[in-house]
Parts: sequence; C-alpha cells; structure tokens
Amino acid sequence: MSNKENNKFSTWDSLPDTLTALHISQFLQISRRRVYELFHTHVEKGGIPNFEIGASKRVSKEDFKKWISLKMKEKNDVNS
Repeated sequence: MSNKENNKFSTWDSLPDTLTALHISQFLQISRRRVYELFHTHVEKGGIPNFEIGASKRVSKEDFKKWISLKMKEKNDVNS
C-alpha cells in the first residue's frame, strides 16, 4: 500500500459518516487489531461505541468524534 493510501483517512473531512475499523485505524494510526480490541471493550471502560451490521462492526462519525473528545478530556483531567 502506498503512503498516500495509508493516509487516505487522516482528517475529519476525509472520514465517511459510518466508519469501519480500517477508517479508524488509519485516522488514529493504530492497528486494526487494536481498533477491534477497543470495539470489544465496554464503552464505560474506554471502548469505542459501535454497532453491528451482520458480522461487521461500524461506528457513527459523530460517536467517534464524541469518543475522541472524551479521551482528550480524560487526558487533560489526569494532567490537571
């Protein structure tokens, strides 16, 4: 995969309204395996909120934005 393809989903505007593990892994620059671990972690324990379509996991862009904001707030609260 070329460098351009690796960074295909690197901005909020580049993300579709419904996200896959690949979208999230590229955006956060983490492995898809780690994204799936976060999908299987309960939301109250830091997991990414998601829903299923058949066997596939999906995340709404709005829920992902809220999750990122919460993670940033948690980090700031710890450092305060």
